This record gives sequence, structure tokens and C-alpha cells, in this order.
Amino acid sequence: MLFRSASFYLFVFLLVGLAWPEQVLAQNVAQYILSGTIRGSRGEALPGASVAVPALNTGAAADSVGHFVLRLPAGRHRIVVAFVGYEQMTREVNLSKNQRLSLDLVESGNELGEVVVEGSVTLEEKLKTTQMGVEHISIREAKLLPALFGEVDILKTLQLKPGVQSGGEGTSGLFVRGGSSDQNLVLVDNTVVYNPNHLFGLFSVFNSDAVQSVDLYKSGFPAQFGGRLSSVVDVKLREGDRQHYVATGGVGLISSRLTYEGPINRGGGARPAKGSFIVSGRRTYFDVFTRALNKANEKKVNYSPIPDYYFYDFNAKANYTLGEKDQLFLTGYLGRDVFGFSSTGGFNFDFSWGNTVGALRWNHVFSPRLFVNTTVSVSDYKYNLTNRLDQFSFGLGSRITDYTGRTDFEYTPNDRHLLKAGAMLIQHRFGVGRLDANSSDGRINFGSDIAYFGQEGALYASDNYRATDKLQLEGGLRLTGFRSGSNQYGGLEPRAAARYALNDRTSFKLNYALMYQYVHLVTNSGATLPTDIWYPSRESVKPQRSQQASTGASFLLGKGKYLLTNEVYYKWGQNQIDFKDGAQLFVNPELDSEFIFGKSWSYGNEVYLEKKTGKTTGWIGYTLAWSWRNFQPQRGTNGVNNGADFRPNYDRRHNLTVVVIHQLNARLSFTGSFVFSSGNLTTLPLGRFGVQDIPGSSTSIDPRPVPIYPNRNTYQLIPYHRLDLGAVYKIGSRRNQDLTLSIYNAYNRRNAYFVFFDTVRDPVTDRTTGFRAQQVSLFPVIPSLTYNFRF
Repeated sequence: MLFRSASFYLFVFLLVGLAWPEQVLAQNVAQYILSGTIRGSRGEALPGASVAVPALNTGAAADSVGHFVLRLPAGRHRIVVAFVGYEQMTREVNLSKNQRLSLDLVESGNELGEVVVEGSVTLEEKLKTTQMGVEHISIREAKLLPALFGEVDILKTLQLKPGVQSGGEGTSGLFVRGGSSDQNLVLVDNTVVYNPNHLFGLFSVFNSDAVQSVDLYKSGFPAQFGGRLSSVVDVKLREGDRQHYVATGGVGLISSRLTYEGPINRGGGARPAKGSFIVSGRRTYFDVFTRALNKANEKKVNYSPIPDYYFYDFNAKANYTLGEKDQLFLTGYLGRDVFGFSSTGGFNFDFSWGNTVGALRWNHVFSPRLFVNTTVSVSDYKYNLTNRLDQFSFGLGSRITDYTGRTDFEYTPNDRHLLKAGAMLIQHRFGVGRLDANSSDGRINFGSDIAYFGQEGALYASDNYRATDKLQLEGGLRLTGFRSGSNQYGGLEPRAAARYALNDRTSFKLNYALMYQYVHLVTNSGATLPTDIWYPSRESVKPQRSQQASTGASFLLGKGKYLLTNEVYYKWGQNQIDFKDGAQLFVNPELDSEFIFGKSWSYGNEVYLEKKTGKTTGWIGYTLAWSWRNFQPQRGTNGVNNGADFRPNYDRRHNLTVVVIHQLNARLSFTGSFVFSSGNLTTLPLGRFGVQDIPGSSTSIDPRPVPIYPNRNTYQLIPYHRLDLGAVYKIGSRRNQDLTLSIYNAYNRRNAYFVFFDTVRDPVTDRTTGFRAQQVSLFPVIPSLTYNFRF
């Protein structure tokens, strides 16, 4: 009934928008609509580009397809169009009727300055928006920052923002404002990516040459987003060059990449192309060296072969203009990690995992004030693990597949309201456990495949209302539902935000959001591993739920060159999931019984100072935060820590990041980033007691030691800190090539990855006399050099 009622009101809302005559929009002869699209010099859409009318102190930002709408009084106006990396455009328009423009920006003539020289309009827009906890990073900015092995990683760049913690040394996992890694919604062109990691979490699946930008929402989530509790990572892929055929790429320490793009159905003369395409591929070559090394040593006695590993990914995107009001966009992604090991003893181990994503989007403009995006997509993530020993083989696997359809409307009835509404439906298939075993003689042959289905739906509507020049309000409501078998869940997710401008340089903001999460990551570790299993809400597994309230202030300082923000948040959650001690997670048809449920809460303060203009740019961020969880005794267990509050292992009290980008001249720039955070929490034994006369004891005199463990996460590792340095040098007459030098961990800090205990024995009696803690560190200082080109 609730779905039907909401559907009716949404239908009425859309009918009003569709039926709104163009003449009504301009019934006041003094007001007209200025709309259009903003594209780059290669014909690519520029989402986020700003259109400002300085004399009226108003403006708008382009949406995901570069479309913008302004309502202005009749007469002449000077508009200013700006976007990072492009020359600022100033244009005079004379409005005597509704008018639509096509604005093409030219890339900055200084190739190096395109990242570090940016108009303060972006900082002003951040000051004026009702959104809080939103971070925007362009790939141009990310490419300048030093990177591990020279591999640019957009997710690692997000870890340099306040409120975002990493899962550990070198990993690309995100833990946002006290949330776990599975509580992040990762989207690429509006399609879910379930495992955004390569190399067991060391790198993300996003090829830097294919990515245009990424937005991270930590709070104040817009109503069009849902399904996760902690954050939304919205990745937008580049559109191809509409004017020229261009090849770009790079050769690095561990991988190489190649991208080719160009126009589709290019018109003659000055006519623009109907569309464009871009294809991009990347591959590592660990396996090339390991295979050569194994081949050279295969005849040596007692030689242990090095495992085989590589990953690759492939991105493709095309867009085509069907007419003045219609565009099509096609996105595809394929990525795989392949790990293999073969021994001379006949043991073979093969492990592969990866994502496949495809999306088709249709953009239709009904009028200058109303347009719609309709998307159908498929997302598939799977892993397969196979062991072979002589004539016996054993396989284990898991998979999740989504088929999604969604429609999103955006409607601007006047200059004070921006209305958004839409609907979404997802068909899930959860392959939570596939097991097969067989032998070549046929004596052993059995298998098991456990799969569930689920349907997830959502309706949403929101209104961004500019009540006065100082007060801006945004309210939204999202209705969600989930069904798996005979189990049904649903709920309303209200969203609210407000901004009050004290003056042109100061604003205060607050927001609130409630979120439901219907799919859960089954994992027994703090990091996201390829073997983790996605599991639906069903039977006794209720949806996770969280609420977050935050408030803050923003200040433009130094004549608009700096933006200082301070945000305070409190987040609390119910039905958080953990597992019983000794839980059986793989190929278990009764997995529901292995869950235990509890609550969580986190709070903190984030301070952020950002500079976007001049030769030296960058940011400083500091987070002071607390995270807690509580699982009471239940289901025949003592809960966690006997029901006492505890801190998750990713709880960090202090987190400081400093990022500096300095343009020395037209060819050379230097970059640096410094990170400091409190150490990870872990569980280590307090001591050991000896047990004699049992199997496994060396002698009755030297008993077998049994560790005594305290409560969970009561030990903290040493603080983590690291300095990365980098330099980018442009070469070639057109500066279309560069050499990028990165120095990861410049002062060779040995940060703790984990701690284990080594046995200490008496050299004379060979008796155990104690245990010594040993720290394992992953990465010393690592220099890398990458050659990048564009032809």
C-alpha cells in the first residue's frame, strides 16, 4: 500500500512537470530561462562546470551530462563559465526569450597549470551548496599526487580527505566515519561495483586514464542514493574526444596502460561529431618476471616456485546524439585478477576474481526545465578458487549479479526550486556458495550450489529550495523495499539539509539522513578480501540501519583563495552484523544462524583547509573521531566481549593529512603528501599457560603453550605516518608527454601491518623460555618512474 501511494504522488508530480507549458515558464515577461550544455574542447561533457552571473550573484553547476539551467530577468547579462583545467569563458547574452546555449571550453594552454590553477568559483559553490561532507577530486589532480609503484589510484586519493580511514598499509579500502568497508556504495556511471579492488586491496579497479572525476558523499546523502550506510563513491568515466583521434597511455613500474578515443560520425566542416568513444586497457606484468625466474630455476633442487599473479581491466564508453533532445551513453567495464601456483609435487592452486559492468543510459530533454535519465545496467562480481592435487580437484566460488533499471527526473519550475524524483528496481542473484569436488577416476564427484534471489526497489523525491538569498533548504524522502523469498522489508529514508549564509564569506550548514542496507558482506576479517560473500536480508537477518546528523561552518578566507570548513557529526546504527566465534561462513545453507546483531555509534570533528589558486595549492585535513560497537549476549553466545562496548579495529582517534602541489614552471611541478594516524586496533594474547601430556606437546617437561586472549581490540599498534614525494616533468614540443617520479614512504618509516609472536627457546635445552612480539611491515621506501604520453 505504501509503495502504491508513493507511486501515485510521484506520478502526479511528473505529470505536472510534463504538462507545464513553455509559455507558463515565461509568463512573467521579465523572466526567462537560459539553459544549455557545457563541453570541453574535445567535445566531452563537463559535469560540475559552473555558470555564474556575477552581477546577480547567482549561478548553476552542470549535471552529469553537462546540462545547466538558469532563470534570469530579461536583458543583457555577462555570464562566466569555468571548470578546472579549462580557460575561463566570459560571454554576453541578451535574453528576450527562453534561450539554449552550447558552450565549448578550451583546455588551459599551460598543460601543467590545468590542475593547479582554478578559479575560486569552485570554492564559492562549495560554500553556497547545502551539501555537507562532500569531496570532489578530478583525475588531473589525482595524477599529480605521488603513488605507490607509480600506479595512480583514485580511492587512495580519497583516503587523504578528512573522515576517511584506510584499512591498513597500502590498501585502497575505505572506512568512512566509523562505518565498515561494505557500507560504502561504489558506483561507476551509476552502476554498482561490488569489489573495487585489485591485488588483494592494494589498488583500486579504476584506471586513471578512463576516469574523469569522483565524488565522495560522507553525509547529507542526496535522496537519489541509497542502499549503503556510510558513504557514496560516485565515479564518472570520461567521454571520448569528439574532434580528434587520440592515443594516450603510460608505462610504469608494475603496469602499462593504453587508451584510444575519437569521434563517431564526424560531421564535415564546422559540424560537430554526433558522438564519441573511448576504450582503455591496463595490465600488470608481475607474471612475466615470475615465470622467467621460475623457468630459470626449475631444475634446482628444493626450489620453491614463485606464485603467478597479474590483473587487467578494460573500460569502454560511447555516447551518441540522436537529436537535439536525446543522447545515448554506453558504458562497459571488465576486470580480472588471476593468481596461480604450481609445484613440482603435483599441487596446483588457481584463484581468479573480478567485476563485469555494463550500462546503457538515455538522456531526454523535455524542456529547458525538465529532463530525464533512464538507465539499464548489469553488474556481476565473482570469484573461483580451484585446488588440484594429482588426480583430485576441489573448487570453491561465490557470485553476486544485479540487473538494474532506474529513471531519474530533474525539474526546475522556477529559480527557487530544483526538484528531483525517480525510481529504481534491482533484481539480485546471490551465489553465496558453490562447491565441487571430483577425481579423474570418477569415484569422487559431488557439488553444492547455494543461491538466493532478491528484489530491491526505491522511489524518491527531493526539493532544493532557495527560501531567501541567505537561506537554502533541501528535503528529500526515499521509500525503499526488499524481498527475498517470503521475507519482506522496507522503510522510509528522510533526508534534510539547510544552509544559512551569514555573508558572502561565511555559511552554516546542518543535515540529517537515515539509510537502510539490505545486502551484507560476509567476512571474517577487517579488510575486504576476494573471498568475501555478499548475503541478502532474509529470515532472521534484518536490514542494517543508520542515522547521521551533522553540522558545520564554512569560511572563505584570503580574498576567496582558501576555504576552511569545520564539521561535527554523530552517527548511530542498528542491526549491525558480526559472527559467532567459530562461524562456518563457506557453503553453509544455514548461514543465517551464524550471525549476531548489535548497535554502533561514532562521532567526531573534521577540520579542512583547501587552496585552489596560485602556484601552490593543496589541502590540510584533521579528524578527531571515536567509533564504538556493542553486541549483547544472544543466540547461545556471550555476544562480543560479554556484551561490553568495544572499538572496531579501524577506529582511529587522530588522523592528519597534508597535501601540497607546487608548480615551479611551465614544465615542472612538485607534489608531496604526509599522513599521520593513530595505530590500528588488534587483539593480542595477554599471556600463555602450559598444558602437559596432550598430543602436540614436545615433552611432558616442555608443555604446549596455550594463549590467553583478552577482550577484542584491546591493543593498539604504533602510530602510522608516511611522507610521499613526487615530481612531474613535461617533455615534448607540445608538452604532451611527461615523466612522473614518485617516492612512496620517503623517509622509510616501517609502519606496522600486523604483529605476531615468535617463540624464544633456550639454546642448550631447546625448551621454550618465552615469546617475542615481532612487527611485520609491508613497504619500505619505494621509488618509481612512469612515462605518460598523449598523441
